[in-house]
Amino acid sequence: MAMNRLIRLIGIAALAAAGASCGDVLRQSRSSSYLVMDSLAGIHGGPTSGVPSSILSSDVITNVTAPLPCSTVSPCPTIFGDAGQASMHLAMKDPGPTGSPNAPGPINAITINRYHVQYTRADGRNTAGLDVPYPIDGAVTVTISSTSAVTVGFELVRVVAKEESPLVQLVTSNQFITMLANVTFYGRDQAGNDTSVTGTIEIQAGNFGDF
Repeated sequence: MAMNRLIRLIGIAALAAAGASCGDVLRQSRSSSYLVMDSLAGIHGGPTSGVPSSILSSDVITNVTAPLPCSTVSPCPTIFGDAGQASMHLAMKDPGPTGSPNAPGPINAITINRYHVQYTRADGRNTAGLDVPYPIDGAVTVTISSTSAVTVGFELVRVVAKEESPLVQLVTSNQFITMLANVTFYGRDQAGNDTSVTGTIEIQAGNFGDF
């Protein structure tokens, strides 16, 4: 009797644990809408706004010639962060029959509230603060509610990253580092279901001279 009771208790505990696990999975997959990243671009920092590019040339130092006391004769070495620009739209998991897709409703709208950037290298040398910059987390708030593309701006390479290894060593060398930035945006729909989307962009970092 005692053994049967123990077996029943173990079975109930196992079912409860499985139910909790399934509940977490169902909650994360319950949303009827999801995000699609159409494009991911980088914008190099500098005295003037750069142009979005599918490959970011990240200059670790820029000689600024204005305003005073900076001049062409005595430029001021300055560090600029690099921005990122993502284009995303909303899609439905069950779009309905061909020719008459279900349009997203207000509850399907997804509000993005943060992002994460993780840097890697193709050669496998991925130690943060030695081979690649430290990963970064940032806040950004935008609600995507339709199938039309929405542009989201964010920090791709921060100023502080260019003051730390391995980027700071590039200021006085002729070397360059090629790395990938995996950018993940996190958000939730209006029913409270979490969702995320990830894109990747190539970054070439070095002392390129002045843009």
